[in-house]
Amino acid sequence: MHIKKSTGLRNFLVAALLACFIAPGAFAQSAPGAQQLLAASDSIRSPSKPYVVTTTLTEYRAGKQVASNTLSVFSKPNGDGTYRTLVRFEAPARDTGKLMLKSGDDLWFFDPAGQASVRISPEQRLLGQESNGDVMTTNFSHDYTATLKGTEDVLDGDRKTRHCNRLDLAGSAPDVQYQRIEMWLDAVSNQPVKAKFYAQSGRLLKTAFYRNYVAQLGVDRPAEVVIIDGLDPGWVTVMRMSDYAWKDIPDAWMQRDYLPRFKLQ
Repeated sequence: MHIKKSTGLRNFLVAALLACFIAPGAFAQSAPGAQQLLAASDSIRSPSKPYVVTTTLTEYRAGKQVASNTLSVFSKPNGDGTYRTLVRFEAPARDTGKLMLKSGDDLWFFDPAGQASVRISPEQRLLGQESNGDVMTTNFSHDYTATLKGTEDVLDGDRKTRHCNRLDLAGSAPDVQYQRIEMWLDAVSNQPVKAKFYAQSGRLLKTAFYRNYVAQLGVDRPAEVVIIDGLDPGWVTVMRMSDYAWKDIPDAWMQRDYLPRFKLQ
């Protein structure tokens, strides 16, 4: 018995001594932080070099299609986590050639018929649940501060269970489009799975499911985002992304004064 007690005491002392040489939080620091997880998901949603993508928005009410449009989205990173984005309307025919430009905090709309560009709001509705700002390339990690709220099993857009990290995003600037976002990221791949977007009042505006991941520009990216209204679950908008391509985008395209002269090269 005396030997066993001495051995137990010796093991305890050794463990205590080792603990003195391990910095507090060393094990916790080995895991990515919330902001790192958010940045990893941003790199999946948005390529890091200038690119173009075709985006189709389709609005459904009670299961029936009621509207649709197609956009060419040209995005160019600024190097600080933000993007300049030019959007050209391709369909329907009545909207073909119209443009939207986001540069810095400014968002402009140009209609060739009037040859004038006017400032618009990112929150203004574009189609269905999609606002003007939603079709612009954004990095949430630049505009929001993330907090890890734990892990959860959630149903994805294909009704499959995914083990996810749940992040709470708080706007880091007063002019962010959404004051708060909840986001679920796949715990292994960091792929966005689900997000909830809230108004400043705390009201749920919409829920989005990121689905149908396909290889685009070297990374598996969501080809569809299904967006459900926060009040009416029968009001659904589907955003489909296709034809990703690297694109040499002239700086001139990203200037308001150039919009009347814009032509695809």
